[in-house]
Amino acid sequence: MRIILVTGLGGAGRTTVAAATALAEARAGRRVLLVSEDAEGVEDTGGSAGHGDLRVLRPEPAADFRREFLALQARSGTALDLLGAAPFEDAELTELPGSRPFALLRALREAAGGDHELAVVDLPPLPEALALLALPEQLRRYLHRLLPPERQAARALRPMLAQLAGVPMPAQWLYGTTARWEAELAAVQAVVEDPATTVRLVLEPGPAATRALRTARLGLALHRLSLDAVVANRLLPAGSEDPWLAGLTAEQHRHLAELRAGAGDALHELPHLGRAPRGADDLALLAPARTGAAPAPVPEWTVEDRRDEDGVLVWHVPLPGAAKEELSLVRRGDELLLAAGPFRRNLPLPGALRRCTVTGAGLVDGDLRVRFTPDPGLWPRTS
Repeated sequence: MRIILVTGLGGAGRTTVAAATALAEARAGRRVLLVSEDAEGVEDTGGSAGHGDLRVLRPEPAADFRREFLALQARSGTALDLLGAAPFEDAELTELPGSRPFALLRALREAAGGDHELAVVDLPPLPEALALLALPEQLRRYLHRLLPPERQAARALRPMLAQLAGVPMPAQWLYGTTARWEAELAAVQAVVEDPATTVRLVLEPGPAATRALRTARLGLALHRLSLDAVVANRLLPAGSEDPWLAGLTAEQHRHLAELRAGAGDALHELPHLGRAPRGADDLALLAPARTGAAPAPVPEWTVEDRRDEDGVLVWHVPLPGAAKEELSLVRRGDELLLAAGPFRRNLPLPGALRRCTVTGAGLVDGDLRVRFTPDPGLWPRTS
């Protein structure tokens, strides 16, 4: 099953493009799921005539927060009773800031488990979307550092310790909760990293569009996500006799040319309807190209063995659009902390590099090359 994640600059029309994409694919005969909080003009058709098999899943952050909070409260009931805590009821819970990303991640996991052929997911604006897609891996890393799985080896001793102490052992429910979170996060991370999951970027040609495309390509490359298409939305008609409209069109098309240079064949152009889209017929005019083709593969992060030449291994990390001055590397144990522009990621080192020393790094045509010197005792040079 294929998943298309739709994001873009705020106000560029990403929700409209997501809905139009889902509707067009359903009308073409595919079983489609649209995940969106705000999509209008599409309905859950279930195969009704003329609209194809289109299902709509609308994440509900408030209800999702209440459900998860109450479930956690129920699992922790013994410890809370010991502390004399007064449990919350459903009616008094108010959604907390930050609950929306988790509702979207759960919806993404649910979308991957359905019987449809394609899921189109309407994500938040670009910066928030990139942070959202990186969240499962980051949270799993935090859990592993704060509550290492190997510490659970003593799980069998906890009932005996609880009897000796006369009180419940908090670690028991804590590790149980952590294990559930780990399983959920791992499932979402697997969906994000699946080769069949791609990102579609929606931009309205303007001063910020080219910069947004560069930022998106860098962030997606760092998190190993494939950019499936760039949609230039709301293009004004050329040839207007109105000087004011002609001036706006000329400026927009200058920025469109920059997007063409940066996106190449991945660019799809959509017209401005002269009004806000209304209903399925308008959405049919705004569908980008069909998604039947296989997504482009994500470039491999390869390790080049140069021990015969100068005694080093070189790790190639593709980062298209990166500039040397915005890159920094810090070695921490078996990881590299890589900062690329506004993005940061802890990269686990491939096994061959874990007993090596970082001796330098350089950027060549969007390819970050990190040089490692092997331990002579582990990596004897060949004659």
